[in-house]
Amino acid sequence: MLTINVAVLLVVVVLLRLRRRTQARSRNDEKLTVVIVLVLGVLLAPTAFGQGLLDIVTQLVGGVSGSSR
Repeated sequence: MLTINVAVLLVVVVLLRLRRRTQARSRNDEKLTVVIVLVLGVLLAPTAFGQGLLDIVTQLVGGVSGSSR
């Protein structure tokens, strides 16, 4: 349960950071956003939501790679 609460907080932080204009971001600001998103991914991965998201992305990638042949 704690994992989901921290993940929700990180989602809010990421959304707020991404709303800023691209020109207003420094390299360090962009690197921090990437680190936050990676931590969010690590927190979501073991949850049921993370597993469901992985299944959806796997099906999408399989569909795209299968249709390009």
